Amino acid sequence: MSQEYEIDEWQRIVDEIVSCMATGQEHKEVQRIQTEHRLKLVKFWGIQPGDTVLEIGCGQGDTTAVLAWATGSDGLVHGIDVATRDYGSPITVGDSANYLLDSKLGAPIQMDYEVDVLSFDTHFPEDAFDYVVISHASWYMASFEELRQILERVRHWGKRLCFAEWDTRIEHIQQFPHLLAVLIQAKYECFKESSTANIRTLFTVDDIHRVAAEAGWTIEREQSIESVQLQDGQWETDMVLNTYEDELDALFDVPDKLRSLIESEVRMLEHSVQQTDVIGSMATYVFVASRDM
Repeated sequence: MSQEYEIDEWQRIVDEIVSCMATGQEHKEVQRIQTEHRLKLVKFWGIQPGDTVLEIGCGQGDTTAVLAWATGSDGLVHGIDVATRDYGSPITVGDSANYLLDSKLGAPIQMDYEVDVLSFDTHFPEDAFDYVVISHASWYMASFEELRQILERVRHWGKRLCFAEWDTRIEHIQQFPHLLAVLIQAKYECFKESSTANIRTLFTVDDIHRVAAEAGWTIEREQSIESVQLQDGQWETDMVLNTYEDELDALFDVPDKLRSLIESEVRMLEHSVQQTDVIGSMATYVFVASRDM
């Protein structure tokens, strides 16, 4: 929790944001945990009232809502996402966006879907935003090259880049199932021509450093932030254990040796789950970067 807030004030802020989220109505505790995590990210980034923000990969608005709280009614948060409005379950991203836009946080928010950052049809004026935010969205990207191109293009639109993604440098054995689950899923993705999976390309911290530098960004501040209550590690583990057989059956041209390796890793995952009472989530690597001149 931020030392700048008393416990009661911190909880009031979380409750205020959660009340503006569609998932906060039927899954309040889950949304509270996700919102608290994103408050930590936005605090680290230093986004202030009146700032203008372009959010790449806004999804259902978990980070968007916190950004809107931080920028206030005098700011602007423009979220864009390549997904269609009917993507997501049990609540679609479109329905979630509508709920957020109609809430008391909705005034500074614009959310647009089916927007490809790399399309010639996507334009923003030079220096239109104080910040460009990519929060837990890079692993959705199809390749290293796609991430590099996106980071390169947004340099013209925003003065600073705020980035967050899972940190593969695990520090606790409880985080191992999360790491192993994403490694298994990343192997599936190597054989897919198209995908809507949560994990399509896995980037380590060193990978992110390299790609950001190649795209013309200099990291000013960086940190690894841990939110121990996050359930994402459990969700990703369950995803693999429940679907890996279907995933393998749907793939073509997978070498037998790789298929056997994946099956061995699934057995490792099953064993690791049995050895821990709690499946933790990996920490989140965050940075603020400025454009190279």
